Parts: sequence; structure tokens; C-alpha cells
Amino acid sequence: MNRWRLLTAAATALALTSACGGNGESGGESGNTTLRMIVNITPNLTEQFWNKLFDLYEAKNPGVTVQLELTGTIEAEAKLRQDLAAGDPPDIAQHVVPTPETAELFVDLSGEAWAAKTPLFEDYAIGGKHYVVGVGEQIQSLVFYNKKAFEEAGVDATKVRTIAEFEEAMGKLKKAGRVPLQAAGQWVTGAQFSMLADAGVLTEDPEWTVKRKSGQTTFAASGYKRYYELYRSWLDQGFVDKSALGLQYPDGQAAFLRGDSAMYIMGSYFVPAADEAGKSDEIGVFPVPTDGSYPPGQFGNMAQPYTVVQQSKQREAAIDLVEWLVTDDEAIRTQLAADGNLRKGFTYDVSSLGDGVQAVLDATPSVLVKQGERQPVQGYADELNTRVQSLFTGASAADVATKLDQWWDSQR
Repeated sequence: MNRWRLLTAAATALALTSACGGNGESGGESGNTTLRMIVNITPNLTEQFWNKLFDLYEAKNPGVTVQLELTGTIEAEAKLRQDLAAGDPPDIAQHVVPTPETAELFVDLSGEAWAAKTPLFEDYAIGGKHYVVGVGEQIQSLVFYNKKAFEEAGVDATKVRTIAEFEEAMGKLKKAGRVPLQAAGQWVTGAQFSMLADAGVLTEDPEWTVKRKSGQTTFAASGYKRYYELYRSWLDQGFVDKSALGLQYPDGQAAFLRGDSAMYIMGSYFVPAADEAGKSDEIGVFPVPTDGSYPPGQFGNMAQPYTVVQQSKQREAAIDLVEWLVTDDEAIRTQLAADGNLRKGFTYDVSSLGDGVQAVLDATPSVLVKQGERQPVQGYADELNTRVQSLFTGASAADVATKLDQWWDSQR
């Protein structure tokens, strides 16, 4: 079944006509229900993956069709806003996490008994209400490394714990002819920075974001400035290739898998990609380095988050689908395995690399979730991404810290 939806003006007009029919249906014959879901497409969560997943649901729910709304080159939240502005609301959004500023766009699931049993449910509460549920957990403060590259450069991964040891390892890898640390453009730049810096800063002070929101600290006067300085110095030393900014997420991942680079900071969802490429046994993993206690907490989040859109014309049917996605055993295992995610009480066959990630999680002192009261102000991830990318084009660490502080304060 082809669920690709071309967002032409004609298609939008047709959807609006159907939505105005008042029969609680979105396309299809009388008695049938079509649920439109915005989904994020990644190297792991492909269109084929989503089609197969929803085939399972449709087989158990005759008369229901799940229609994919693919994000293309924009983020899922941007796609949702685009559809809402066009008066063409979808029913469900995947990979869109509500904030205090956007919560009103989504249905409060607090009254759903099944929702309270899902991972990190309380961590994502906004004002005591619950607008998002997820399938599992991800951890992201991970360094994946090419075992052969480390061996050839004489680097022992078990002895890379501090920032100084990490820099020494990058120096040896560069001398051996390797790009030490793989980066990429799009959202990857800022995300990798967060995976590294948040583990250090938030392990030492889990309430840092709360303090920043209340004006008790700044980026320029905190541990984050140290990480801007580090990243700029790594660019200057060639530990990170400046041309990597031109790469898209899949291209950066592919470069590391080919062995073009020696290390890759990324979340647990990298594991299935390594498995698919047949490279898992050639890759190891360890927690990101830190100047503080080791191992640090793991920057993490809700895996496969789902929201029901407030303007959905088929709210009950949409809630039923979301419930299935996060409570059905087969659906859960399918999604966990596809993106290398974790959930208490659920196991699935994993590679040696997957076992390595599990070992990191078992040893971590905490999972650092930036949600609820610890959630940054709206738009922070995009602004951070822009500022970190400016380091590639000549900005100084002081510039980044100052402009981030100015931007943050302007949002209050």
C-alpha cells in the first residue's frame, strides 16, 4: 500500500473538502477511517518500515488505513505547523515533542490509564498534563569507534575517559591518517554537541537548565563555554573536518561506516544502521569523555514519541492507534529493534554493538532528560545548531556563548 501523499494545492483542497464533510472520516468509503500521521524518515525509520508497521495495525483493525505524511527535508514539527496553517490538520504526529508554548496543539492523554505505563511519562509532563507518549528510551552520549582504526593508531578505547585522553586519542588517529571525529550538517552538528556537552554539564548540575531559565547562570559563565572552546580547537586542529558541514545526516553516518572516520558521537539509534551495514562487530562504543565524574550521565530522551493533534477530526481513532503503538508487544519490539531503543521488560536480539550500548546504559549513573521544568526555551535546539555551525565558519567560542545568551534572554 502506497501511503505517500503529494502535498500539492489540489491534494490540499481535496483534503479540506473531505474534512468539511462532517462525517468523521478523512477519505475512503463510508464506514472506513483514514488516519493521517506525520512521520520522521531516517536511515532506520524508512518509508518501508512505517508501511510494514502499520500493515500490522490495519490487519487487526479492518476499515482503518494509516496514511503517512512524510516530512521530506523539514522537521516533523515544521511539517505539523505547515499543515495546521493550511487548515489541513493531520491526526497524529510522530517525533514532535510538545513544549509549554505548543502544548495546546495536542490532546491531553492524562486520563488514559495505559499512557501512565509508558516510558518517561512523568518526565515529559507540562503543567501536570501529559501530551506525549513513547515506545522506549534512547541514550545519546555515546562515542562509536572503528576498532581497526584504534588498533592501527595505538589507541586503547578503555582508557579514553577524560577530555585530555580523548584529545590525545584524536591526535594519534589524525597522525595515522584518519579523520578523528565524524560530523555532519543539518541538525547533526548541534545534536552531537549536546550529546557531548550535556553529559558533562548536566551530570554535575542536573538543574542547570532550570537555573538558566531563572537567570542564575549563563552559557558564557558555565561549563558550556569550555565545550565551545573545545569544539573550536578541534576544528582548528583538524580533528573535525570543516567540510563535514556540507554533509546530510545519512552521508555522515555512511562515511563513518565506510571507515572514512574513526569516531562518531551519536545516539543508540545508530546501532541498527551498523547492523544493517554488517559493520557491528567492527565498531565499539564508550561513553563520551568528561572532565568530571566518569561515566557521566547519558543525555537521553523518549524514543518514538507520539502525539494526537488537537484539531484531529478522528480523535478517538487516533488515540486508539497511538495506544497500540506504545502498548502492543509486537509493535513495541518492532519499533525498539528498528531504532536501537530500550524499554524495561522488553528484549530483542541485538548485535555485539547493541550489547555494548546496553552495558553503557547499565553503568550510567543517570539518564539526563531535558523535559518538563528542565526543558530549554522554545527554539533552543535550532539556535544551538546554528551557533555550533558558526564555529565551522570562523566564530569564536566567546561569540557562540554571547549570542546564545542574548538569544535566550530575548525569548523571555
